[in-house]
Amino acid sequence: MSFSTLGLHADVLSVLDTLGYQTPTPIQLAAIPEVLAGHDVMAGAQTGTGKTAAFALPLIQRHIERALSDSGQPKAIRVLVLTPTRELAQQVHKSFVKYSQGSDLNAVVAYGGASINPQIDALNEGCDVLVATPGRLLELTMKQLIDLNTVETLVLDEADRMLDMGFIIDIERILKRLPETRQTLFFSATFNDEVFTLSKTLLREPKLIEVSERNAAATQVEQRIYEVDNKRKAALIAYLIGSKNWKQVLIFTRTKQAVDDLAKELGKDGIKASAVHGDKSQGARDRGLEEFKAGDVRVLVATDVAARGLDIEQLQYVINYELPYNAEDYIHRIGRTGRAGQDGLAISLVSSKEKYLLTDIEKLTGETFVPQWLEGFEPNPMVQEEEASSKRKPSKKTLRAKALGQGGGKAKSGKPRRR
Repeated sequence: MSFSTLGLHADVLSVLDTLGYQTPTPIQLAAIPEVLAGHDVMAGAQTGTGKTAAFALPLIQRHIERALSDSGQPKAIRVLVLTPTRELAQQVHKSFVKYSQGSDLNAVVAYGGASINPQIDALNEGCDVLVATPGRLLELTMKQLIDLNTVETLVLDEADRMLDMGFIIDIERILKRLPETRQTLFFSATFNDEVFTLSKTLLREPKLIEVSERNAAATQVEQRIYEVDNKRKAALIAYLIGSKNWKQVLIFTRTKQAVDDLAKELGKDGIKASAVHGDKSQGARDRGLEEFKAGDVRVLVATDVAARGLDIEQLQYVINYELPYNAEDYIHRIGRTGRAGQDGLAISLVSSKEKYLLTDIEKLTGETFVPQWLEGFEPNPMVQEEEASSKRKPSKKTLRAKALGQGGGKAKSGKPRRR
């Protein structure tokens, strides 16, 4: 089946043809007609399967139809897309720009950690689609710099991640500024109980679309688990990258300190690495990502701030230096490879005290993993015994809060961390 069967405008089809898009993915095939029909949608699919195009294309189509019926209509924010991170906001914005070539659609992106003035200037030039993180959007509304009364469609992209990052209060504040009559779309790779609870209050008779088993990892990604002592993890990573001559590797850690420490350790082994996390300025984060994409550095080390929104063509290797405290984040991490039908390899390094996190991932995905030992990096039984006899581990909630730089599960200010 081709895109032409989905009722898309000839101009949209022409752009897709220019981009080389021939056949819609399952999520696009299922979601595009429902969005075009004006239904609320709750859609889940594995990362890398084209979720952004699944909502962007029909919304662009709607703009084209409006322009044809009333070319003199003033510009106003008709579509609002909320994302949890700056990186994802940038990616979604680029997709709207790419898919709307040849039309007069203006898409603007707004996020914290960067100067607000250029974003205000872009909004003042006219905006049809606004892609934003919750914090920056609230800043714009409180300063009365934008009017959300004209919004016709609200998109929550990676809704589960926004709730997990503590954005629920911000989302509730934003919802009070939106028209009650609107189309609402939820798109994500994972759905947890919190998302379903929120959907019941926001969506009206939504169309539930799941094109794969819920919370499943991408099938084209080979998942490999190595059991190794914590102190040997950096050496094992350097060995894998060096001995196999891997050129482009994305590595995830849980904390910002671990990102910086690992990047330095790899540098000592002659492996050039960039570090990306929430304390880095937006300019530094952008430079690190661009250097990685260009091949100027072999490794990008990041916290989960980069798990949603990184779109790197033909990225083959992802390494979990540490397993995430939230099992859903594992799916998003490894989803950075194996995109658009390509093969990928996801390696997770697991110490004895992290095995309970692996169990959580197995429960979520329905898979059973068999950890391997790599010759020369076998775990030391004495270390394992020492870890087993150590004091009782704090709760996962406390550990995750600490990893995010929060105390007691919340930021000191009671607000989510700036993204």
